[in-house]
Amino acid sequence: MTTQPSGAPSPAAANPCIVLIAGVSGSGKSTIGSLLAQRLGWQYAEADDFHPDANLAKMVAGHPLNDDDRRRWLANIAAWIDASTAAGRPAVVSCSALKRSYRDVLREGRPNVRLVYLDADKQTIRARLSSRRGHFFPASLLDSQFADLEPPTDDERPYRVPVTAESQPDDIVEHLVESRICD
Repeated sequence: MTTQPSGAPSPAAANPCIVLIAGVSGSGKSTIGSLLAQRLGWQYAEADDFHPDANLAKMVAGHPLNDDDRRRWLANIAAWIDASTAAGRPAVVSCSALKRSYRDVLREGRPNVRLVYLDADKQTIRARLSSRRGHFFPASLLDSQFADLEPPTDDERPYRVPVTAESQPDDIVEHLVESRICD
């Protein structure tokens, strides 16, 4: 597996590293995020847990969220990042963060947040979503995910991880650990 680091600077010593795992639904954010946090012994949060009930109901009904729907959700995630930082706890949070403006809400004023972008094509994600069971996000919303997607640009200093049908979560996590993403 190849990844492409983009020169993330070291965080300030007083700020614990917060790894933000981003990508479209089905890219492996939750699996990789929870495995990475477990491997490092860090706190983990799944961004879906920060959605207001109205957002979950909208997605279950097959309706994509809009920017207004996501505003409170992103504020909740940002507050969790701030609380982890204030407590001196390194952490991992998985969040689609599809648009630049969403990532800006989560990263602005937080130099300790490191962006890991799980980069997968629509065909790979379609296959993953069709075999996924027990998740509220319906495969019918895949097109809206890619329509909203603004892949991170180099100035965001993303750590890009290509995700293919052959990608194994344990291999990705091992690579992230070896890369010392927070150093």
